[in-house]
Amino acid sequence: MQEPGASQQLEVGYVFGCAILVASAITIEWMDYKLLVTLLLTIPVPLLLLLERLMPKRQDWMLSWRDLAEDAFWVLATLYIWIPLYSEYYRTPISRAFLWLRDVSSFPVRLEAETMTGLLAAALVGIFAAEFIAYWAHRLQHRFMFLWRIHATHHHITKMSAARADRTHPLEFLGLTLGTAVALAFFGASPEVIGLVIVMRTTIAYTCHSNLPLQPGVFGLLFNTPVWHQLHHSCDDAESNTNYGCTVILWDRIFGTFSGKQSIERIGNGSGNQLSLLTQLTIPFRSNDTLRNL
Repeated sequence: MQEPGASQQLEVGYVFGCAILVASAITIEWMDYKLLVTLLLTIPVPLLLLLERLMPKRQDWMLSWRDLAEDAFWVLATLYIWIPLYSEYYRTPISRAFLWLRDVSSFPVRLEAETMTGLLAAALVGIFAAEFIAYWAHRLQHRFMFLWRIHATHHHITKMSAARADRTHPLEFLGLTLGTAVALAFFGASPEVIGLVIVMRTTIAYTCHSNLPLQPGVFGLLFNTPVWHQLHHSCDDAESNTNYGCTVILWDRIFGTFSGKQSIERIGNGSGNQLSLLTQLTIPFRSNDTLRNL
């Protein structure tokens, strides 16, 4: 059994270690930071899956080979289809709107820096700003059926595992990507800061979905952790309608939706049954009655 203090240090060291690597690559130029960002977006899943095998939190969440194959589809689709597709879509002509927003914004802070400390501070501001939008979007998805239908796929998982952070319907990525783009454009974030924001949010998101015995500690006062996010994936609606933060838990604490409960019976949604890949992809196009009974 891992000591609580050690599990806290593992998460903090992993998230901020990746961030410091990128910040140092930018300032010291020991490596092309864009290449490093790409590597750090691909490393978390296999690393966390290995740790889940070595020190799982719950044996009933251990993945079968079929589970792993399905998760591989979602991860690869996210990295090589959804994100590139929307990135290209936003680049032009929508990127002009982001540039306009950046140029007309009278906000006195610009998220750009030349030192490691400055870059990390700017990235944290960017994360909390982007997560403010994500928090309210996520909360509304749980409130209205029209929005829930594009989010439901993510909640129809029956086991927690790192790769399942990417089990997100491609239609939902449209909103997720847009919120981050608007927040970072408003603050005039530099490409270097954007790279840092992406790395930190990705590492936290993957860790939050992992089947690892990590304790919140001080890190959990501001950021999301596996304990908080596992409760959000509870099959119990009352428990699921808490802890809406994707990578930040601060907004839940401020707006009264935080729950510190650390025990959960089972995860999933509705019937709690595992859905086929086809059903997961077609959820947004099904009737309200069907959605309620899945």
